[in-house]
Amino acid sequence: MAAIRSDDPARPVATLRQRPDYLRAASAQRKSMPGFLLQARARGDADPAPVDLIRVGFTCSKKLGNAVARNRAKRRLRDIARAVVPAAGRPGWDYVLVGRPEVTANRNFADLRADLEAALAVIHDLPILPYRPRSKGKKPKAKA
Repeated sequence: MAAIRSDDPARPVATLRQRPDYLRAASAQRKSMPGFLLQARARGDADPAPVDLIRVGFTCSKKLGNAVARNRAKRRLRDIARAVVPAAGRPGWDYVLVGRPEVTANRNFADLRADLEAALAVIHDLPILPYRPRSKGKKPKAKA
């Protein structure tokens, strides 16, 4: 079941649900915009998701405020994704929109939409980088 729907059956859009999908997107390309951060990755052939499917995820941490503020920011991110991603997104890609404190919930909706259109254009022009797992913060010990 997808919360984001596309009117075009040739470009289906679904919502990311699994944590590993979010982590893989966080380790790929990213584009910072005034209203949010866009993380994106092109899925490989080994991924079990259909090749023609566009997947979108949303995240808003507690830095954004209480539950009301986080839900408002996510609602706005879902709305801009619903308007932009079916037309500007690419099949076979995963996108994650990360809310920004005090900006995502208060920024003009037209500006948020323009931010997403611009971010998608930039992300698609970047060379596709190989998957790089996130480090756990531990540094290797030096050999004596």
